[in-house]
Amino acid sequence: MYHHSASSAAQSAVGFATSVLDPAPADHRHADHHKDAIVFQRCTWCGTATYHRLLCPVCQGSELRTERSEGTGTVRHSTVVHRNTPAARNVSLIEMAEGFVVRGRVMGPPIGIHSGDRVKLSTAKDPVRGEPVFQLLDEPYRAWS
Repeated sequence: MYHHSASSAAQSAVGFATSVLDPAPADHRHADHHKDAIVFQRCTWCGTATYHRLLCPVCQGSELRTERSEGTGTVRHSTVVHRNTPAARNVSLIEMAEGFVVRGRVMGPPIGIHSGDRVKLSTAKDPVRGEPVFQLLDEPYRAWS
């Protein structure tokens, strides 16, 4: 079995991790349009969208081009977490419109976030946890009526 050396693995990991959540746009002419965006990879061979991966999960291809997400998605799973925090918070899996899944937090009451809710990216990086933060697009209190 082949193993990478520690120095080359650390160099590739550092370069990769800094480009995944990139609040600074590559093209400075459109700085206002892309203040906060999620950057994902798309396989050049099969077209599969992936998030924070080194290889395509479908064809195992290593030629991944970087794209920016439009920032809308659907909650696929949400859970309320009570540990290591003074207040309850939610952790959600969001399926983005481009076809990849990202873990993040949805603003609002944790009990009011359900599978199927539509969300939009609020900020690409939570200051504490470093995860994307989303806001609900639909009426958040629909279950209370």
